[in-house]
Amino acid sequence: MTQTLNAEQTAALLPYPQLVRALRTAVAELAQGAILCPARQVEPLQDGALLLSMIATAQDVAVHKLISVVPQNPARGLPTISGRVSVVDAVDGMVRLVLDGATVTGRRTAALSMLGVEVLLGRAPRHVLLVGAGTQALNHAQALAALYPEARLSVVARSPASVTAFCAQAPGTRAGSLADLAEDIDLVITCTTSRQPVYQHAARAGRLLIAVGAFKPHAAEIASATVRASRIFVDDPHGAHHEAGDLLQAGIDWAQVKGISAALDGVPMADTEAVLFKTVGCAAWDLAAARVALANSG
Repeated sequence: MTQTLNAEQTAALLPYPQLVRALRTAVAELAQGAILCPARQVEPLQDGALLLSMIATAQDVAVHKLISVVPQNPARGLPTISGRVSVVDAVDGMVRLVLDGATVTGRRTAALSMLGVEVLLGRAPRHVLLVGAGTQALNHAQALAALYPEARLSVVARSPASVTAFCAQAPGTRAGSLADLAEDIDLVITCTTSRQPVYQHAARAGRLLIAVGAFKPHAAEIASATVRASRIFVDDPHGAHHEAGDLLQAGIDWAQVKGISAALDGVPMADTEAVLFKTVGCAAWDLAAARVALANSG
């Protein structure tokens, strides 16, 4: 019998430490061809909203995620992302679990950022700045609390009220500033829907940038000059060519861009070089989450 889980039940099956480990495996498997992940199908809805269909398969499991992304929904009191992830047994083709799509997306995205910290920074961050105060930023705050509880956490957003509400949801978080960026910030994670760069500071060694929010060619969170001055890694090289607006608008040399798989067994470099990790997401990361959920579902 197929289990259909709500957001709370889905989150309970996806603890961040396990997700990061599963993503490390999935990153390597995708690079090796052990996970197959065709380009996601994206179809427009009204007023710039999108419907996304994403599939990934491996020898043990397959997933199909169907979600909508509606930027206007928060003003309606509704979530920006909604949908479902079907988890399919790759041997008999039966659907074993149906997970909440927004929860899977949020948690595996934050866990992927934590994998970036692990392999590119290679140590616990001391002071993290989250740019954006929405659901994705909250997922990152929760991931950081689970994996790096000693790190200081600051948040900045366009609305002071949003910052206040965010700090209430993420205890210990403080209001930050982009105009007067604290020198000790060694990790910046941008989680906005802005079409214009929100991070304008120069690239620098010792401060890892992770850009999460922009997933359309015309949207960018990081200033082009900063992008061009950074060593660039992406989660999905194929998808980044079409969706990473930060990189596309900067006119980068794609020959210099590497997938995060190339850094899995290397020496962390963010303390000695300016490094940018740009993520756009792909169904292989949902497959990694599905494996964790199956392992924990009993």
